[in-house]
Amino acid sequence: MYEAYYGFNDRPFQLTPNPQWFFASKLHKRALAYLQYGLSQGEGFIVITGDVGTGKTTIANQLLGKLDHKRIIARQIVSSKLSPDDLLRMIASVFQLSVKDNNKAAYLEAISNYLSQLHQQNKRALLIVDEAQNLPLESVEELRMLSNFQLAGKPLLQSFLLGQNELNAIIQSPQMEQFRQRIIASSNLSALTPEDCQAYIEYRIAQAGVSRPLLDTACYALIHQFSQGIPRKINNLMDRVLLFGFLEDKNILTVQDVQDVIQEIRGEVAQQAPQQVLPTTTAVATPMNSTTNTASQPQNPYHAMLSELSGLLDSSLEHKIKMAKELDILLNQQHQQVMKKRDKDNN
Repeated sequence: MYEAYYGFNDRPFQLTPNPQWFFASKLHKRALAYLQYGLSQGEGFIVITGDVGTGKTTIANQLLGKLDHKRIIARQIVSSKLSPDDLLRMIASVFQLSVKDNNKAAYLEAISNYLSQLHQQNKRALLIVDEAQNLPLESVEELRMLSNFQLAGKPLLQSFLLGQNELNAIIQSPQMEQFRQRIIASSNLSALTPEDCQAYIEYRIAQAGVSRPLLDTACYALIHQFSQGIPRKINNLMDRVLLFGFLEDKNILTVQDVQDVIQEIRGEVAQQAPQQVLPTTTAVATPMNSTTNTASQPQNPYHAMLSELSGLLDSSLEHKIKMAKELDILLNQQHQQVMKKRDKDNN
């Protein structure tokens, strides 16, 4: 909605990872270098971990975009809680293998035959497992067993594991000693520094086609503080900040503007922490003739919650009504342009 207002040729802060917009912070460069190093070795496991939204999938997409696809057949799976057998089925599916029987032995045979055929063609397979923290220990061990497929001393399948920090605990468990010995490199993605946060925002704005500054310099510290340097959270906040600027007809956004957006976001349902269930109290009957000091009674907590919720809804509705009016104006303008063009063509 705000792209034309600022002169963007694309949305600068969309959530879907864009391999063409890879921002190479120091940590992201290191992680990508580990992946490329692992590719050059052709064996072992590479493990990249990090918090939600730190850019693990973006790095994987960046790697896939630069592969020599004539020599390396790469496939990516997003893991859920797959059992070892389900993991084998998933691998056979992404490599588009036909399997004779629906049992583990048949899937292993199909995978082994496929990898052997690639080797004969001077090719090899690469498996990227995203969200690998969801895999049970037994499934991670199954990946290790698949790495045993070799011909002439060369491994036929290489795997990269990308996962949240919980994956570290899985790998460090006592049962994973043999798996750990096959990890040739690992990296943990942390949040962006304040300096990288500002550079990241400026980079994405420039990539979307705008070279002039859109934020006061003081805004970046506030954005970093709220987002904790997580790229996905930065994207969410900046998308809303630019929408706010469009609705308020602002060319340069100030700290107060960013604070207003943050306050609005904090009041939304998605940002609310789960409410604790209040303990149930037993009602006690009060005699009709007894005197009660209502002023001294504590305020019903539900009334306060309802009052706060009502205020938040009013603010949200007011903002949405304003957005709807702006959208209606844009639609009317487009309709008028179409009608003028039609009249001109008819004449």
